[in-house]
Amino acid sequence: MNPERIADAFRLLDEAIAGGITPGGVAVVGRYGRIAASYVAGVAHTAAPAASGGAGSSCGAGSAASGGGHAVAHGGSGSAVSGGHHSAAPGDAAAAADGRRPLPVTESTVYDCASLTKVVATLPLVLLLVDRGRLRLDDPVARYIPAFAAEGKAAVTVRQLLTHTSGLPAHKNMYSHGWTPDEVKAYIYALPPEYEPGTKMVYSDLGFITLGEIAAELFGEPLDTAARRHVFEPLGMNDTCFMPPQEWRPRIAATEFDEALGRHKWGEVHDENAGALGGASGHAGLFSTAGDLAKYAAMWLAGGRIGESGERLISQAAAEAATRCGTPGLPANRGLGWVLKGDPWDASGDWMSPSSYGHTGFTGTSLWMDPARDCFAVLLTNRVHYGRDGSVARLRACFHNAVAAACL
Repeated sequence: MNPERIADAFRLLDEAIAGGITPGGVAVVGRYGRIAASYVAGVAHTAAPAASGGAGSSCGAGSAASGGGHAVAHGGSGSAVSGGHHSAAPGDAAAAADGRRPLPVTESTVYDCASLTKVVATLPLVLLLVDRGRLRLDDPVARYIPAFAAEGKAAVTVRQLLTHTSGLPAHKNMYSHGWTPDEVKAYIYALPPEYEPGTKMVYSDLGFITLGEIAAELFGEPLDTAARRHVFEPLGMNDTCFMPPQEWRPRIAATEFDEALGRHKWGEVHDENAGALGGASGHAGLFSTAGDLAKYAAMWLAGGRIGESGERLISQAAAEAATRCGTPGLPANRGLGWVLKGDPWDASGDWMSPSSYGHTGFTGTSLWMDPARDCFAVLLTNRVHYGRDGSVARLRACFHNAVAAACL
């Protein structure tokens, strides 16, 4: 890969930090199934308690790297790039006086993935169920969740949930009522469709919450356990989980300031509805590192194969079906879970190929693959640390342009 274009890609993260868009981030670029270069910059928390120092423990990972703002070249892909810095956030001075301090980003910093959960946890579980003959994409959802048939939804299919064409609304506030997880799910199942299923694409958290419940039902175990056993462990994603343990906190990037907590969310799921569901949900709640997501991306570019072992996570047929257009005739380009090139939510930029696909997360995360160039790009930020008004949409697109241009 062209080292100058890789340097350009990483420099964009520095600029976003300097511009107050995000306090920090991790970027990983890979090709031919391997990481080509990675970069860390800025801070994971602008005002971490002084007692939070240290790398903390991880499931099978080494201790966190020290320092921030540096690039690491992999496999002879090019020279290292210097840079990376922390842009002071409002209140940093007061935080320092109070004994708190910035927590640098490292290569092993764990990020709240937000909606990457949909494609990194829920999607592969559903595809595995199809591979194993337990489920059909065109099965009605009500076959597995009878209560879902309410209000004229008896014919809504699993496929329509995956392509966001089910008629379900995009979002509902289900966290401010004091409902139990079972009450939240019952509320979703009882909702009437907002449009005729199959006639529109409306990106819906509620659809993937429902898919997560189907997966849990058919695997016979909670969603977080199923994802760990059937996806993360086979891929060696040892730093990926729902509801991370307390000892991980020194490695976790803090998200938004929460008035009720009186501090930034730090290890707690950012998404309120996922919190109301206990922290593990089909639409949000996953925490991971850039390195683990690189393993996941490489598996997809290998058509479902895991590394050089030749073993499979999902079938070639599943990988191909998930990345084909499932919304023909609609002003959208969605696969099964994935955002495809040209979709209104496409964050791939200008230069990635027509076969590229990926997904984003509200907290500031993204994962994108380009099969034509056999490359992937992981960009993890905690842009909501400064509030919800900032956007990393332009950063993502420009980052992906530089990554595509680096592919010689």
